Amino acid sequence: MKKALLELGKSLAEALVIVLLIVSVAYAATGSWHIGFAVESGSMEPNMQVGDLILVQAPHRTNITTWEKGEELNYTTFSEYGDVIIYRPNGMSSATPIIHRAMDWVEKGDKMPDGKPAPHAGYITKGDNNFGYDQPMLGVEPVKPEWVVAVARARVPYLGYPSLILKKGF
Repeated sequence: MKKALLELGKSLAEALVIVLLIVSVAYAATGSWHIGFAVESGSMEPNMQVGDLILVQAPHRTNITTWEKGEELNYTTFSEYGDVIIYRPNGMSSATPIIHRAMDWVEKGDKMPDGKPAPHAGYITKGDNNFGYDQPMLGVEPVKPEWVVAVARARVPYLGYPSLILKKGF
């Protein structure tokens, strides 16, 4: 019995070391403890599908390129100009992060898509499959840089489903 418990302890220790190694390497590569997010809606179709796992990079490790600037530079990600960001709407930590494209940058007082002046500087965002911009369609303000959780870098089809099932009973 003692030998079996010792073997179990060794196996658990090995598994823990492997998990810690994987997490450490992922953090070193991305700069974030959030290495991926599951796509929960069709707002980014056809470039991202519900159930995709989106691998990300920390925003402090990169420069976010807007759609407008991406068009000038011929820079694309996920088949469109500019970067896709994951952000907390209005900076609320309790809100589910939104995965949408950074379309433009506005300064405080600049005209937003609805014609109103921007309350502060930030990104104007939009889902690739959405008709309108998040500002004001979703009732969110321009996205301040500190509200950006991550920048999308790669898509792995279907690997987000386990997360969705656990979160929503999908």
